[in-house]
Amino acid sequence: MITLRSSCITALLAVSLISPALAAPPKASGLLSWRGPDQNGVLPGVGYPESWALDGENHLWTYKVKGGGTPVIANGKLYTFGYYDNPKDLSEVQESLICLDAETGALVWEHPFSDYISDVVYNRYGVGSPIVDAETGNVYLQGSNGRLMAFTADGNALWEHSLIEKLARLTFPNGRTGSLGLDGPVVIAHIVTANWGTTGPARDRLYAFDKLTGELVWYSTPGTVPDDSSFAMSVFADIEGHRVGYTGHGCGNLTGVDVRTGKPLWRFQFAKGGINSQILKYGNDKIIAIHGKENVDNTAKGRLVCIKVPTTYNAGAQILLNPDAEVWRNEEHVAFTSSPVLVGDRVYSTIATGELICVDAKTGKTVWKMKLGPDQLHASPAYADGKLYIPLADGKFFILKPGEKGAEILARVELHIPCLGTPALWNQKCYLMTKNGLHCFGKKGGAAPGAAAGAAAPAPGKVTQIQIVPAEFAITAGGSREFTIWGLDEKGRRVKKLSGATWESFIPPTARVKAKVDAAFEGDTLVAGPQAKLSAGAFKATIDGMSSTTRGRVIATLGYTADFEDTPLPMENKAGEAVNFPPLPWLGARIKWHVLQHDGSKVIANRLDNILFQRTMNFIGDPELSNYILEADVATDGNRRVKSTIGLVNQRYLFTLDGNRRLLEVTSNHERLKKSVKFPITPNKWYHLKTHVMRKPDGSGAVRAKAWVRGEQEPEAWTLEVPLKNVHEKGAPGIFAFSPQAQKRVYIDNIKLSAAE
Repeated sequence: MITLRSSCITALLAVSLISPALAAPPKASGLLSWRGPDQNGVLPGVGYPESWALDGENHLWTYKVKGGGTPVIANGKLYTFGYYDNPKDLSEVQESLICLDAETGALVWEHPFSDYISDVVYNRYGVGSPIVDAETGNVYLQGSNGRLMAFTADGNALWEHSLIEKLARLTFPNGRTGSLGLDGPVVIAHIVTANWGTTGPARDRLYAFDKLTGELVWYSTPGTVPDDSSFAMSVFADIEGHRVGYTGHGCGNLTGVDVRTGKPLWRFQFAKGGINSQILKYGNDKIIAIHGKENVDNTAKGRLVCIKVPTTYNAGAQILLNPDAEVWRNEEHVAFTSSPVLVGDRVYSTIATGELICVDAKTGKTVWKMKLGPDQLHASPAYADGKLYIPLADGKFFILKPGEKGAEILARVELHIPCLGTPALWNQKCYLMTKNGLHCFGKKGGAAPGAAAGAAAPAPGKVTQIQIVPAEFAITAGGSREFTIWGLDEKGRRVKKLSGATWESFIPPTARVKAKVDAAFEGDTLVAGPQAKLSAGAFKATIDGMSSTTRGRVIATLGYTADFEDTPLPMENKAGEAVNFPPLPWLGARIKWHVLQHDGSKVIANRLDNILFQRTMNFIGDPELSNYILEADVATDGNRRVKSTIGLVNQRYLFTLDGNRRLLEVTSNHERLKKSVKFPITPNKWYHLKTHVMRKPDGSGAVRAKAWVRGEQEPEAWTLEVPLKNVHEKGAPGIFAFSPQAQKRVYIDNIKLSAAE
């Protein structure tokens, strides 16, 4: 499930296990995170430019890559996330993690990759930022479609996850992806998932991965049902020796979560919609946040608040902070993803109306505001050396010197193209990503700020609890998975690895589905037999009187078939039909599909009881599969004018029979690849859909599909065959349905997954 370079991992593990008193010096220094060392938008150093001009004064170089994020700098290398495109051939669009020489702009290395099975619009790619780990020098990035990657400073791949296929991460047309958080041994992704079991309903969640191995350490759902997405990364604090992350969510809650265990500590309902701006930590007992959605207590949109947060660790159930936790509020300002900057007791922010505001952090009163442009949605200001560096959505770029009564404009540059990314400042240079290139301006050579001395971490205490890694797993029949048991102290710090645990199946007392995994432990290794059935459940490990749990699935691999005839139908839906849920190991499927009787047999049908689920894509098998045949019988309700779309996912391509348009179609990202042929589709008639993705050693190949009336002779030739220069290497099999306005069902039966000849 994870790609590792074992030699690198072994060395890094050795570093991570050195005691704090003997810890090796950091391997990376610089601007390692886009919000700066204090996570407040203030960047260290002096001597930054006060003026510049495109292809003129102080403009040192431009690297031709598009994007909307923020670069980071470590040990003289610049890392950025962008994309290359050819508007005349969108199949050639590729995102890329790029490493440049920060002084010259020369390419050091890059890792390009293609989008897949997402709805991201191509010209909105690349809105995000990498992050660098000081301890190891490793670089981490989440791509637009949820590809989570780890690399060494030299560009060697350490591990990778396809979050859309492994955790059912949802994608969004705007192409935004939150920057990852990094604290101690974990890197934290903030994503919306519709996973399985208790995490099956779509929620805004935090997932923490071991930064060295990529294994999932914990997951957490600290908020409520989200109204939209959120891309805010965690801001970290120390509370009585515990590490706590403060995050805004798509449900409008501000939350505190234990960074070492994932335990939700508290939440505060701040808005009715998503919070995308970064939180500011103010002192040791307050946070400042802003949003642009509807308020919780009136119909107005937007609010800037300061709330008092707990300064003692909550060991019990999650606390809902009362409204009196609010220290002050300012209802003059609306901000969406542009994040505020905190300089002393002054908050600077660009708001939706295109104004720069200055707010007193002690009282919440607006000190002054200054009109810069017609609007501002995304890019955040950056502050360094007494100056604010501010790009605007209309293509203007400002350098300003803030004062007590306003701000002096030092420079105003016309970029002539929207800028969504926050400037990065380091070594007397400013780096600015735009939709036509990455620009560097400032002084040649320069003088990098001195590295701040970090406080030595206290030595961990005695083991008081255990943590199983991975916290969630997926294996196939005939496969196995080794687990690590960490002994943690009372503060959640890692003390040592433990062995000799007793393992047993575990069904939580509150579980609505009493299910077990069809696999057994041999020592600390879980083994699934060659005939293991699709299944899901949890295991508990106990050692020295301490217990913890992990959960997971046996998922489909080659040889899998499903005709649903043995599925009992003990429930009744709103229409009075006898139904059951689809297999528990299918990602996100239980709230979107039912097994029911139709046309003389048991089939799966998409549920139409929630308008939000008009479109559903669910993965049923191993994301590491390649060169396989996925086929099934498919049908749609409807009439001459209204029909739905039914399809299969094969190796990161979507193959559909589009009822309304009467097409057989293959897509990847809906703009990158879309090819179709005419295919007459009659409502309430069964067809057989067969798919295959062929990839040659050089990466080229073809995606192909055929469809015919069920019961008739299979056509010899592929109905649709699309040659491609770059074919996706692997990908999980899955199913798809789209029922406009939730009107007409689709049906699937006789699923078969087999190796291609």
